[in-house]
Amino acid sequence: MHVVLPSGDEAVLLTRYRDVRRVLTDDRLSRNLDRPGAARISRHNSMFQDPRINPDPPEHTRVRNLVAKAFSAARVQRLEPRIHAVVDELLDAMERSGGPVDLNEALAFPLPVRVICSLLGVPDTDVALFRHWTSAFLSVSHVPPEEIREAMAEMSRYIAEHISHRRAHPSDDLVSAMIRARDEEGQLSEYELQWWCRLLLLVGYETTATQLGGGIAMLLSHPEQLGLLRADQALLPNAIEELLRWKIVGSSLSMLRYATDDVELDDCVIRKGTSVIPGADCANQDPSRFPDPQAFDITRSDNAHLTFSLGAHFCIGAPLARAELRIATGALLTRFPNLRLAVPAKKLKRVEGALLEGFTEIPVRW
Repeated sequence: MHVVLPSGDEAVLLTRYRDVRRVLTDDRLSRNLDRPGAARISRHNSMFQDPRINPDPPEHTRVRNLVAKAFSAARVQRLEPRIHAVVDELLDAMERSGGPVDLNEALAFPLPVRVICSLLGVPDTDVALFRHWTSAFLSVSHVPPEEIREAMAEMSRYIAEHISHRRAHPSDDLVSAMIRARDEEGQLSEYELQWWCRLLLLVGYETTATQLGGGIAMLLSHPEQLGLLRADQALLPNAIEELLRWKIVGSSLSMLRYATDDVELDDCVIRKGTSVIPGADCANQDPSRFPDPQAFDITRSDNAHLTFSLGAHFCIGAPLARAELRIATGALLTRFPNLRLAVPAKKLKRVEGALLEGFTEIPVRW
């Protein structure tokens, strides 16, 4: 399917599960869009399209392997007590408020940003700054270009100051480890160090926050599925995966690729020079892969959704995201057995003009 992007460029949108899965693991579909003829998402947002950063192997793999150590299953398991503690603190405050509250502000955003701040060694007192910068970076059309440029400059100064501080006062956080990889081992350039710190801080929490809030809203708007989960919390991991399949948090625009050679699919050929969007949100609803895909079913098995992508660009934060979603959702439903939406589900408003499509607010009461 041919589509026109917000930039005005054209691309091919793939919607079938088998096609999307194939191109996500095909190295002929490049993430490097800094080439003549490659489409851009928008004309003013270069957060994910920096010509000084090569998003393809082997350069991408070199840096990714350094960063992935912070998100290993073992590291995430060691983080779980911290996640539980933050969740309990946030739910205590929520309970004291008496309700109703906006779940975004009470839980969904504070939790992952505080966890990623712990990983990166930055103070979580700067949450408001991070939220402002993220809104600009992830904008497709709702933030003016001059505000995006200003936010990028502010963020770059902040990261440079934080790196300087960590050089003088190293710790066991991820930024300190990346500084050592830069200064002692020469595995990173100074620009790569700053770019990856910025990327991890911004998208290391926004996607999880959007998924957590939207996932809870999904459960609360399906009382029969919520009842199953309340009756049997062993279904929680299944429920998280079904929510991930259903409530994909980001536009597939962010998966934009460029064909460096002809790529044959089952019944067509993607020609060299074509810009391609692997539609993971569409693939997650493909009836050839998911029986009755429009049914929200937390008992669904074999739920091999593509929300975290695949291959070289599989989300390195997936283990951490799953842990935060599982711990927060379970604790919230246990603490508030009468939790419900304070407005009809159809009244919830989506964020517009951004790569992440969560709700502007999620009012709940109990």
